Amino acid sequence: MGFLSNDQLTFIFGLLGNIVAVGMFLAPVPTFYTIFKRKSSEGFQSIPYSVALMSASLLLYYGLLKTNASLLISINSIGCAFEVTYLIIYLIYAPKQEKMHTMKLLLIFNMGSFGSMLLVTMFLIKGSNRLSVVGWICAVFSVAVCAAPLSVMRRVVRTKSVEYLPFALSASLTLNAVMWFFYGLLQHDYYIALPNVLGFLFGIAQMILYMVYKNSKNNGEEKEDHLAGNKEVEQMTNENESCSVDDPDKEMKISTCSFKPKKSNANKKMEEICTNV
Repeated sequence: MGFLSNDQLTFIFGLLGNIVAVGMFLAPVPTFYTIFKRKSSEGFQSIPYSVALMSASLLLYYGLLKTNASLLISINSIGCAFEVTYLIIYLIYAPKQEKMHTMKLLLIFNMGSFGSMLLVTMFLIKGSNRLSVVGWICAVFSVAVCAAPLSVMRRVVRTKSVEYLPFALSASLTLNAVMWFFYGLLQHDYYIALPNVLGFLFGIAQMILYMVYKNSKNNGEEKEDHLAGNKEVEQMTNENESCSVDDPDKEMKISTCSFKPKKSNANKKMEEICTNV
């Protein structure tokens, strides 16, 4: 790649990062389509979208403080728009209790925390220090977001099931981390580059877990279904046997008989119960 300048490579990785990130922002669309069809968001949580909105807001503010950060500004503006839309849909269809919980979360976490940080950095921190402080805040928050899948990974190991670990999403997160790592590295912006190292490592770890446990769930379900089927057949055989008696002259079924085991203290007897049709 010696024929490409540093600025060109930065633009390429930033553009690819935008494309991959847009795909990630679109990932919840099926979830919200389900919510729209059901006219209820019960069973879903708003926390991931609140956290994603906070992350996009912080990086958007950081991009506005930087120079030559148009790609960083563009993708986080798009991210904010997506997350606000998701949260509005969630609030429209949320039960009253969840609606109140989400409103409190947005007021305290998104508006309160972000607003406080904005005021402090704008009025109390001057010059280049402002960019450094905001950069560190973004880096710490990004590390926390990258570490969030640890709970899912622990659940996969414990249950040996990848039900809550979609491979496509893990691959997208890994690819996204690669793109933004090189973008930050080429710009010598370590507030962007370093957190994505952790994002890349966690993404690889998730994909490895998926490959290790991807067949465990299916095998477990097949075994469970097989045992359940055997148990049902055995129960039907032991508890209820039916027969039919045909009248050879009338050529029609005239009675059905079912035999049920009836236990007594001394022995088991078969009681024949015939019901005429």
